[in-house]
Amino acid sequence: MRNRLTTIILLLFIVCTTQAQMRKWTLQECVEYAVENNLTVEQFELDLENAKIDKSDALGNLLPNLNGSSTVSSNTGFSINPTNNLPTNQTAFNVNGGLSSNLTLFDGLRNIKQLNRAKINAIANQYRLDDLKDDIRLNVANAYLQVLSNKEQLKTFRAQYAVTEQDLKRTKELVESGVLPQGDLLEIEATAANQEQQIVNGESLVLISRVNLAQLLQITDYENFDIADEEFNVPPSDILDNSAKVIFDKALSFRNDIKLSQTNVELAEEDLKIAKGAYYPTLSAFFQYGTRYSDVTQIPDANGIPFTPDFTDQLWIFDGISYGAQLNVPIFNGWNTKNNVKRSKIGLLQAKLQFEQDKLDLESTIQQAYVDVGTFEKAYEAALKTLEARRLAYNYAKERYDVGLMNAFDFSQAQARVDNAEADAIRTKYDYIFRLKILEFFFGIPISLN
Repeated sequence: MRNRLTTIILLLFIVCTTQAQMRKWTLQECVEYAVENNLTVEQFELDLENAKIDKSDALGNLLPNLNGSSTVSSNTGFSINPTNNLPTNQTAFNVNGGLSSNLTLFDGLRNIKQLNRAKINAIANQYRLDDLKDDIRLNVANAYLQVLSNKEQLKTFRAQYAVTEQDLKRTKELVESGVLPQGDLLEIEATAANQEQQIVNGESLVLISRVNLAQLLQITDYENFDIADEEFNVPPSDILDNSAKVIFDKALSFRNDIKLSQTNVELAEEDLKIAKGAYYPTLSAFFQYGTRYSDVTQIPDANGIPFTPDFTDQLWIFDGISYGAQLNVPIFNGWNTKNNVKRSKIGLLQAKLQFEQDKLDLESTIQQAYVDVGTFEKAYEAALKTLEARRLAYNYAKERYDVGLMNAFDFSQAQARVDNAEADAIRTKYDYIFRLKILEFFFGIPISLN
């Protein structure tokens, strides 16, 4: 029974392992995995956690602190008697303890501004993290489409080689029967060899693009990593029904890089307020409680006879409190405050300029993406027309070749033109799809090939 159970477990393990090795990744799975496992994302998430802790620190600065202290000491020889503050020359054991609390009542509202800044900084770090995830999604989509493009080209190369093999077989028969010259056979063989080289190069490109995608996903098992074997046509899209200005206005409302840039302006404004707060006085309140014990302490009893109270009694007898307020007025600090205010003003201007620059960059990027979609759409349509024309020309050439009206060299040239046209059609198709997805992404449409 035990051996049977072991066998079942091993079989389940083998099945699970095989399924894991045969897993084909979809685009959505790749995007989600990359976002969840990217090392830079994890670092930015830690930065976000730090920003949240900073917000907690800023909130804590608005609250009073409370600290306890205790000192135990022993003096031998000359010392000051803690009872009467007179010099003494005896061994004494002393214990001092207390509690203290401080509260900032006013510091030019810098503590309030620090809290506001910490809140804004946490939001900025969230935008920074989300912007990184957006970049990862685009990079993964581009790498995924590159694998698809290379795979589709490889299928085309293999299909072309299969046709050439049939032509080669037929040409051999015709050469052996004396219908065609030996040179035609050599020409077809050269074409076949060239197509074999294309297949080898195509396999290499597929492998390289798969490795590039796996690296984006932080996956090191390159041999068992692959994407789903699907052929994608150009997805329907009405994105060009919107003008570039409409897409730009929409992008301004949700793009994380723009929100981050705008939040940096708010942070700079808070920094300026904090710097100006140093011009104002600081008012704080304090409270202290203290007590002590010493074995050389003597006080008179009811009959006037000196005695040393025990430890607990001394703690109650000699305890005391003090409280009050403290005002610090800045008068001159070597222009430190003034210079900090100047730096903060410069930082605010820089943040505003960067915000405007980021908006200009986004507008330029969207304008370019908008033009690219139209350009690559026309390029794809032109490539399809060229491919159709090349195929018709090839079919006509094949008919002439089959009846001996065309030599092998001219026929191989017609075939090569078809091969190039098919490669261009595949390349322009995926170029167009990616540009389309970029523009849709700027419009707030999630990346998908459906």
